[in-house]
Amino acid sequence: MVANVWKIVASEGDSISEGDTLVILESMKMEIPVLAEDSGVLTQLKVAEGDVIQEGDLIAVIE
Repeated sequence: MVANVWKIVASEGDSISEGDTLVILESMKMEIPVLAEDSGVLTQLKVAEGDVIQEGDLIAVIE
């Protein structure tokens, strides 16, 4: 699946809980939230709004 990064919800340095929305992707006019799989601190955000990403691409690093 190919999608555009429509909106970034979380910022680097934010405290993240499992299930929090990190970014919202847009594909075929559908909005797809990307949820955190673990709790921790968002240390790196690897995408920017408008980026085109594919399944398997790294979006964020949570430590």
